[in-house]
Amino acid sequence: MAGIYLHIPFCKSKCPYCNFFSVASIKAVEEFLPALHIEIGLQQHYLGNQKVETLYFGGGTPSLIKPSAISRIIEQIRNVFSVEETAEITLEANPDDISVANLKEWSNAGINRLSIGVQSFNDADLKYLGRIHSGAQAEKSVQLALDQGFSNLSVDFIYGMPSLSDLAFASNLEKAVSLHIPHISAYALTTEPKTALEAMIRKQQIMGPDEETAVSQFGYLMQYLDSCGYQHYEISNFCLPGKYSRHNSSYWKGDHYLGLGPSAHSFNGVSRQWNVSGINRYTEMIHSGKPHFETEILSQAQKYNEYIMVSIRTIWGISLGHLIKEFGGETAAYFKSRVMPYVGTAHIFAQNDVFTLSDKGKLFADKISSDLFLDID
Repeated sequence: MAGIYLHIPFCKSKCPYCNFFSVASIKAVEEFLPALHIEIGLQQHYLGNQKVETLYFGGGTPSLIKPSAISRIIEQIRNVFSVEETAEITLEANPDDISVANLKEWSNAGINRLSIGVQSFNDADLKYLGRIHSGAQAEKSVQLALDQGFSNLSVDFIYGMPSLSDLAFASNLEKAVSLHIPHISAYALTTEPKTALEAMIRKQQIMGPDEETAVSQFGYLMQYLDSCGYQHYEISNFCLPGKYSRHNSSYWKGDHYLGLGPSAHSFNGVSRQWNVSGINRYTEMIHSGKPHFETEILSQAQKYNEYIMVSIRTIWGISLGHLIKEFGGETAAYFKSRVMPYVGTAHIFAQNDVFTLSDKGKLFADKISSDLFLDID
């Protein structure tokens, strides 16, 4: 299985907490799109002969560009790559871009999964986060998508911000469940370096996220969605049976993927590469024929660490058999010596030589991962 990620780096405004590459303007879209089409052709051999089973339009805000442009991109990818007829094709969309007309055009273009950046149904939270839609718009956008046949639907929530009470967070989740949304992604607010949010907190213009609140809300998130029949298949992702994100799951399972667009990352099992950031730089390098990406050949230790880092976050966990097969008995023995103390404290469950985080362990996933890593010189 292979996937293709397309980074569409345009937004109406820049959210203060966001550290992904994007620009708060669509002025450069006419220069960007031809370069993206050229890159699709340039990278036609990256995935070898693998079937492409998922496409994912992320950003930025892909719903900002015209549906006809989305359609042409999908058409070209199908012409260049071997794409499954039943491929999952996801578009990230903001609530204020969702209309009946756009939904129909996205569907006609081949989009069969939407990921809507709701973040909260509470206006006070949306103001804190710098979002430009309202809670009412968010709810209406979800209902419109469902009414137009987008049954494969995901919404994003953010928790842990000072504006969000436990009661309001519970209300967000209850509303999502009542709308029969099959997939929910929920992320704790983090203060990333060099973001507007970090600067505002440092200058004491606003309060920052509270760790205790985030821990409490994460606990409620796990308990409530479990009681509603959702599967907690990755630390930040929950779904009704069979409705997991095929594209994101391919990252967590170590499948190969190609990233297109400025700052997009790719992985083919041997190396990792990442495109240059900056729309002007990206388009200039594409048109000039110069390498528009950097490449790193991964060592065995790096491959091991990446497997640990992504696998431990999922219900599929870390397989001792996989470690032995891919990295050898000595590395597997090292892993077992490091993981067993966490099994003893019930942070990790061990069953049939597969190791998965408990709910208790999910609170310490990053710390546990780092303790299982191999040192890299």
